[in-house]
Amino acid sequence: MDFSNNRAYQEQWLAYMSEYVTDNKKQLFEKVLSTRTRYLTVVLEDLFKAHNASAVMRTAEGLGIQDIHVVEQRNAYDYNPYVLRGAGKWLTLHKYNQTEQNMRVCFDQLKSQGYQILATSPHEYAKDYREFDIKQRTAVVFGAEETGISDFVKENADGFVQIPMYGFTESFNISVSAAIVLEDFSRQIRDDREIDLSPDEIFELKLEWYQKMVPNVEVHQRAFEKKIKEEEKNL
Repeated sequence: MDFSNNRAYQEQWLAYMSEYVTDNKKQLFEKVLSTRTRYLTVVLEDLFKAHNASAVMRTAEGLGIQDIHVVEQRNAYDYNPYVLRGAGKWLTLHKYNQTEQNMRVCFDQLKSQGYQILATSPHEYAKDYREFDIKQRTAVVFGAEETGISDFVKENADGFVQIPMYGFTESFNISVSAAIVLEDFSRQIRDDREIDLSPDEIFELKLEWYQKMVPNVEVHQRAFEKKIKEEEKNL
């Protein structure tokens, strides 16, 4: 039975699963969902070191950012479970790896959703990240470890972000850069506006997260579907 688009079934399924989720976990889900945001999102372009992608994702999840956009052009995405420490299962991962212009596809998708796109760069044309006033939905692009952002990003981003450096080193590791920039931008949006998840988005995430928490969820789902079929048969 496919009830993925049937809200009534989904609500019943959530209620069924809730019997197998502890009260403490339910309270934690409610707390996290109340501060989750899609107003700020992250784009990872062609990262090839698994620990870097994992560290950025862990930082984003800890800051309440829901979506991560992973663009694979030259390098395939991978993750380090030790670094990620389970944070990935609470995130929504969007992967772009089906065309010769994956970054263009990603940009088009983000633009259609109303995002301005800021890219991190150590070069002189970039502005200090503290000068940005985040007043609209914002995606932040972090480029590959050695080569940085691609020419496409340089030509199509709405703005460029840099972290001031005071030593001989030109830039921080990508995971450190992400932590610095995303913490500041996250603080801004939480100070200035309401978190933007709709009731439907909150419901969908709760449904997804419950399914990840319930032990042997496939067994429970079969039992639930059998119960629904029997009820419908008896109507």
